[in-house]
Amino acid sequence: MKKQNFIKGSIILMLSAVTAKVLGALFKIPLTNILGGVGMSYFSCAYSLFMPVYALTVTGLSSAVARMTAKSAALGMYSNIRRVRRTALLIFSAVGLSGSILVLLLAKPFSLLSTGSTEPSLAVAMIAPSVFFGCITSVERGYYEGLSNMYPTAISQAVEGIVKVVSGLLLCQFVSVNGSLIMARFPEITDIRAVSAAAGILGVTLSSVGAMIFFMFLSFFRKHSAGGESHLMTYGEISRELVRTAFPIGVSAVVTNLTAVIDMATIIGCITKFGCADKIPVGIAENDIPKFIYGSFSGIALTVFNLVPSVTNMLGKGVLPCITSAWEAGDKNELQRGTVQALMSASLISVPSAVGIGILSPEILNFLFAKQSEEAQLCITPLRMLMPGMICLCISFPLFGMLQGIGKASVPLKIMLAGTAVKLIGNIVMIPLMGVSGASLATSLCYAMILIVSLAVYIKSADIKISMSSFLAVVYAGILCGVSAYLASDISKRYGMGNVSVIFLSAVSGGAVYLLSLYLLSVKIKKFPRSGIRGNCI
Repeated sequence: MKKQNFIKGSIILMLSAVTAKVLGALFKIPLTNILGGVGMSYFSCAYSLFMPVYALTVTGLSSAVARMTAKSAALGMYSNIRRVRRTALLIFSAVGLSGSILVLLLAKPFSLLSTGSTEPSLAVAMIAPSVFFGCITSVERGYYEGLSNMYPTAISQAVEGIVKVVSGLLLCQFVSVNGSLIMARFPEITDIRAVSAAAGILGVTLSSVGAMIFFMFLSFFRKHSAGGESHLMTYGEISRELVRTAFPIGVSAVVTNLTAVIDMATIIGCITKFGCADKIPVGIAENDIPKFIYGSFSGIALTVFNLVPSVTNMLGKGVLPCITSAWEAGDKNELQRGTVQALMSASLISVPSAVGIGILSPEILNFLFAKQSEEAQLCITPLRMLMPGMICLCISFPLFGMLQGIGKASVPLKIMLAGTAVKLIGNIVMIPLMGVSGASLATSLCYAMILIVSLAVYIKSADIKISMSSFLAVVYAGILCGVSAYLASDISKRYGMGNVSVIFLSAVSGGAVYLLSLYLLSVKIKKFPRSGIRGNCI
């Protein structure tokens, strides 16, 4: 099995994440234009139940399998690696099936509790099988990631994205066009947008099936390294270690996804009780206002917000085998090298991205959601207030991977629980005062706290030192990037240019200044001991 070092592996995963996000945008943006704010509230409601269950059963799997695989590979225990994979598939197939059944059983009660209506229940039911298929693909991804081969994960994500775009949009459009015919088959549902949302979300389930089929096909070409080790872990030992590693990671992911549940409950609940501080377009029925605001925020602002963190999340996957190997070998130099590479890479990506999105929020939203201009206008200020949180979340992802790599898989859970408390209190206090922008501010405060605590715990646990000079240089370059992008945007709009031209010229101007600033500051970055993005962590 061909291995990649941290940089190469992370680049492969980030490119795949970018591809997946582009495909996701090609799915989510047209879907939002078809469903509108209220329709997206049904779609988001289904995700709000699905994601915590999916996170608990699936998210920790790839990390747990990857860590055990990397550890066994470092010791030359290749027969043990195959036993780890078989055990994980057996256990978590059953876990995934249980998760799918749970989502299906909770579809109507959850929909009624969260929205006061059973309309979203069909969408919840359509996404339920994804938990089962996701467990299988996560085990396979973790197996290859533990062997430092990131290509299977990258290709499977591309397969997922393509299937989701094609099937989800075709099904949603078919339902929207043939509304009367479809509604006759679902007499208990009164809003065609609920059925359209269910059709669109069925594309997510079909995409997970596509990824599973890819790994089934790949298994025919799998080559195994010779084993021969005298000692193999028992199936019971493997099971216990898998669960011990996966469970806290999964619960941490559940806590992360609870922020979406908190947003749904508090935005709809607070606006229903205290009224709306946001400007609502004419023509929206009064009882639809909470759903319209929540659907717009979750379908537009949070969609854009999640674009960059989903890319830097791959740094956590890429760095985990590297940190695990260095930690098991007791190599502090490689541990520090891998740590700085991951944190610097996340900073280099997230800072200019957040600055650019914040400055160009009106142009970006109006371009991406041209058919939903009223919803887009509502999300401009909330999106800008999410940007500090986006930077913190982007850097937190590799930190979580590194904490897992040094055997501290339960630590992110405790930190995320505290962050969720900050988010809940912030929403309750600030939404009545600031409207949906209060939810954005609470999100940024939540992720800022998580980053600070995670970094402090990791540095202490790993017993390494990190200089801040390199990261301050990135922040300074990001500020210059923002100033340049703002000036380019202002000049472009004075000449009456359209959104596309404004975005392009501002991005080129800001990006050029950012890269030039990093180049001029490279002497300071090089001073970091054995750091930078040039080193290799094998």
